[in-house]
Amino acid sequence: MKIRCIIVDDEPLARKGLKEYIADVSFLELAGEYDSPVKAAEILQQEQIDLMFLDIQMPRMTGIEFLRSLPQPPQVIFTTAYPDYAVESFELNVLDYLVKPISFERFMKAVLKAKNQQKNTTSYFFIKCDNKLEKIAYQDILYAEALQNYVAIHTSSRKFITYLTFKGVEDYLPADQFVKVHKSFIVALDKIDSIEGNELLVGPHHIPISRNLKEEVMEKILNNRYLKR
Repeated sequence: MKIRCIIVDDEPLARKGLKEYIADVSFLELAGEYDSPVKAAEILQQEQIDLMFLDIQMPRMTGIEFLRSLPQPPQVIFTTAYPDYAVESFELNVLDYLVKPISFERFMKAVLKAKNQQKNTTSYFFIKCDNKLEKIAYQDILYAEALQNYVAIHTSSRKFITYLTFKGVEDYLPADQFVKVHKSFIVALDKIDSIEGNELLVGPHHIPISRNLKEEVMEKILNNRYLKR
């Protein structure tokens, strides 16, 4: 799922730089850019916005004043030329505080926080299956399997077949809970019962591990949990 974000900054060059960064990040979707908080307020009331890149020093109303005025603000990353407001901003539970000029590396660290927080606050999702929307809890998923133009999501109780791309499912599932073990399989880490050669056993299911992914997969599965003499 993409993170829908907006930019609120009175400087055209600053907005341009953030737009270019956002365009380079696959999980971000720019919903709008605004040169004042007053203009941004309308979209926040009308649409679901997940993340706001917010300047602090702006005419008529500062970013801090704007944030305090919002009854249910989205996640906020401050983008400012002034480091002086860092302490005050974190008292408002902002996600991050970026000082201009902002490097792409620093930008990525901030938006990855947004991505992780979004996933940590979500315990389920919906997919279209057999002409209806089915609710699937992350904790119930055993593994996902690519089937030509479809994806099968196997849970502890049943199998859901949905018209999605395998890449889309891979990008959506939390990376700290799932691992891609083969070009056609993604497995829930906590559902792996054992490892036998190039196969994972998930209950009665045997899931192949690709040779080119095995080292990475084993490292992620074991992750300092392997006791040996």
